[in-house]
Amino acid sequence: MNVAVCIKQVPAVSEIKLEKGTNRMLREDVPAVVNLCDKNALEEALRLREKHGGRVTVLTMGPPQAEEALRECVGMGADEAVLLCDDALQGSDTLATSRVLAAAVEKLGGYDLVLCGKQASDGDTGQVGPGIAERLDWAQVTYVNRLKVEDYVLTAERENRDGVEILQTALPTVCTITEKAHAPRHPSIKGKMKSKSVEIRTLSAEDIGLTPDDVGFKGSATQVAGTFSPAVLDTGVRIDAKDGQKGAKVLFETLESLGVW
Repeated sequence: MNVAVCIKQVPAVSEIKLEKGTNRMLREDVPAVVNLCDKNALEEALRLREKHGGRVTVLTMGPPQAEEALRECVGMGADEAVLLCDDALQGSDTLATSRVLAAAVEKLGGYDLVLCGKQASDGDTGQVGPGIAERLDWAQVTYVNRLKVEDYVLTAERENRDGVEILQTALPTVCTITEKAHAPRHPSIKGKMKSKSVEIRTLSAEDIGLTPDDVGFKGSATQVAGTFSPAVLDTGVRIDAKDGQKGAKVLFETLESLGVW
């Protein structure tokens, strides 16, 4: 079976910078890493290939430097990599991003399954995976911890507030994978050697049948109006007690005095 894995190169959280006026994330000179949950998604794809055969393709939308993330994924075991890179794509929100990735999957063709991380650490929306499924008109299962495929039927396990939920659907399907899935493998020596020489296929918006009006700021339904750090309120009450029973007593007395117990 053939699996496409959509990954994202994200800035190290501690180094995030925003452009004044547009609030667009600035990636230049900012350390970047592969989004963690996307690595979990890649691991699931590699395990499916080991069992069923086929190919694993990693795709990402981003600037030229995102090629580094794709090469890391090839080092982990992906067969091929595709970079969606075009000045017109800058400023795409989750709607436009899912439009681009879905169009790329359709353009490349032949996939049975698309896997994404549950969400990216920079945007934290969890919207791109479901957006891809909607545009492909495929079934989707989100927040998957475990999955398996037998006879082109996918069985997925995920948690909900009542416990564990087991879902089944026929392929093709889009799944978003959580950090509770199998831990990502480390790149092998053979994989690292391949990652240095592998050809990264680069596609523009036009290559996948999209116009400048479909992507970027024009193709986005939302824009960041502003960003701020929430104020730190020093209103808490600290209880210091070495003895647990005494500490609990003070806690209850404090809650009672505040009228919340």
